[in-house]
Amino acid sequence: MEKMIALVEKMKPFFEKVSNNKYLRAIRDGFVSCIPVILFSSLFILVASVPEIFGIKLPKEVSTPLWQAYNYSMGILAVLMVATISKSLTDSINNKLPKLRQINDVSVMIVSIICLLLLAVKPIEGGMAAEFMGTKGLLSAFVVAFSVPNIYKFFVSRNITIKLPDEVPHYIAQTFADLIPLSVAVFVFWAGSLVFQQLTGMMFGVWILELFKPLFVAADGYIGVAIIYGAMAMFWFVGIHGPSIVEPAVTAIYIANIEANLQIYSAGGHAVNILTHPTSYFVATLGGTGATFMFCAMCAFIAKSQQLRAVGRASIIPVTFAVNEPILFGAPIVLNPVLFFPFILTPIANVWIFKFFVDNLGMNSFLYILPWTTPAPIGLVIGTGFAKLAFILAPLLLVVDAVMYYPFFRVYDKQLVARETAIANGEISADDEETATPEDAEKEAEAIEEGIAMQPAMAGAAAANASTNVAQAASAAAIQSDAEAEDMPERRVLVLCASGATSSMLAKAISKGAKQRGVPVESIAMAYGQHKDLISDFDLIILAPQMASMFDELQQDCNAEGVKSATTSGREYVGLTRDPQKALDFALNLIKD
Repeated sequence: MEKMIALVEKMKPFFEKVSNNKYLRAIRDGFVSCIPVILFSSLFILVASVPEIFGIKLPKEVSTPLWQAYNYSMGILAVLMVATISKSLTDSINNKLPKLRQINDVSVMIVSIICLLLLAVKPIEGGMAAEFMGTKGLLSAFVVAFSVPNIYKFFVSRNITIKLPDEVPHYIAQTFADLIPLSVAVFVFWAGSLVFQQLTGMMFGVWILELFKPLFVAADGYIGVAIIYGAMAMFWFVGIHGPSIVEPAVTAIYIANIEANLQIYSAGGHAVNILTHPTSYFVATLGGTGATFMFCAMCAFIAKSQQLRAVGRASIIPVTFAVNEPILFGAPIVLNPVLFFPFILTPIANVWIFKFFVDNLGMNSFLYILPWTTPAPIGLVIGTGFAKLAFILAPLLLVVDAVMYYPFFRVYDKQLVARETAIANGEISADDEETATPEDAEKEAEAIEEGIAMQPAMAGAAAANASTNVAQAASAAAIQSDAEAEDMPERRVLVLCASGATSSMLAKAISKGAKQRGVPVESIAMAYGQHKDLISDFDLIILAPQMASMFDELQQDCNAEGVKSATTSGREYVGLTRDPQKALDFALNLIKD
C-alpha cells in the first residue's frame, strides 16, 4: 500500500501540469460562467414538468411560457459557452503577452459566436435552425473557442495590424487592430464550413457528434464511469481538485445526456443516459468527492478518537451540502493510506448501483440539473423526477457507503486512539509520530478540543514556500489595537477555490472576525477564473489548498497588479475557517507584510 501511495504521489507534478492545461481550464471556467443560466433554465422546467409526475397537467397558457424560458436559455447554451470559453482562453494567452499588446477579449467573444454559427448552424428559409445552438453544438463550440483566440494571438503577437496615425484615438485604433484577425477567423470558418459540406455532405456540427458518439456511449458504460469517477477521487487523494481536471473533458457529455434524458422522458420514453452533472453531484460524490458523507457521520457520532470526533462534528454540516474539504484535510483523507481504497472505490460502487437501477429496474436517470450543494438524497429524488425507485436508491447508497468505509474507519480510529493516548502520556510528539515533548502533547489536545484539523502541508513546491511565509507572517504580527483599527483604511480580501464553496468558509470567517473587532475589512469568495478582471479591486487574494497548483499563475497575475497573494496548507486553512479572529489576523498580516 505504501508503495502504491508513493507512486501516486510521485505522479503529482504530472497531475498538476494537467490541471494547469489552459484548454481544460478554459472549458471549466466557461462552464462555471454558464452555471447560472443552466440552473435558471432548470428551475423553469422543474415548475413545468414536476406537476405532471403527480398527474397535474398545467394549462397550455402556463406551460408554454415556462418551456419558452427553458428553450431560450438552455437552447442557446453552445452560443453562450463558445463566448465564455474563448474569453477564458484569451485571458490565459494574454498572461503571456506584453501588457501593451493584448488581445481584445470582447472582439474574440463576438467573433467566436459568428464562427460557431458558420460552422455548425444550418441555414433555413427565413433564418437559422436553432438545433445546434444548444447542447448539440457544444463540441463545435469547443473547436471554435480553441481556434479563434489562437488566430488572434498569431496576428497580435506579431503586431500584424492596420497602422494608423498617432492622432487617431485609441478606441478607434483598436477597432482597426482587431479587423485583420477578425476577418481571417471569420473567413477560415466560413470557407472551411463550405468546403467541409461539399466533401462530406453534412454540417460540421452533425459530423463531430457522429465522430464522438462511440466515446459518449463508452463513457456511459460501467468501465467508463469507473474510470471517470475513480480518476476524480485519485486526483483528490494527492491533494489536487479532481473535478477540475476530469469534468472539463466530459462536460459536453454531461450536458448532452441531461438534455437527451429530458427529451426522451417528455416523449414518454425511458431516460437511460447515466453520465450527467447530477450523477456526479448526488450519486458518485455523495457528500463530496470520495462519497465521504457516511465517513464523516461515523467520525462525528461513533468515533472514539478525539481528533476524528471533533473533525467529524465540525465537518458534518458542510459535508451534507457537498463541501467536504474540512473532512478531506481534517481527518485527513488526502494521502492517508488507510482510507485509500474506500475513497477511490465508493464513488464507483455508487454509480454502478445507480446504473443497475436504470438499466435493469427501469428507473429513469437524471432529468433535471439542481445546484450541486443540494443534499444528495434530496437531489437524487428531485433530479430523477421523483422516480419511485429513487426513494429506495437514496438510503441504499447511504448503507453501501457506510459498509465500504466502516472497516477502514475502524482501523484508522484505533490508530488515532493509540496515538492520542501516547501523546497524553508524553510518549510521542503531537507534531509528528516519531518525537515528542509534553508541551506539544498539550497543544495537540487543545487543538483537538477546539476542532482544529491536523494535516501536513501538501501543496506543490511554490505553494509550500508561500504557505511557510504566510504562517511566519501570521505568527509574527501582533493583533491590531483599537486605535489602529480606527485609522485603518478599508481592505478587501478575495478567497478562491474551484467552485467558490470552500473559499466561502474562509471568506465568511474573515468577515466575521472583522465585524467582531470593528475593522473595515470585507471578504468574498469566488471560483478560480472568475477573478481575472477583478484582481486590482482587492488588497489580498488567498488560494485554497486544493488549488495550490494554480498558485504560480495567481502570483504572477497579482504581482502585475500590485496585489498580495497567498495560499495555505490544508491543516492551516481548515483551522482558520473555524477561528474568525485568527482568520482576520492571517489576512491583515499578509496585507501589511
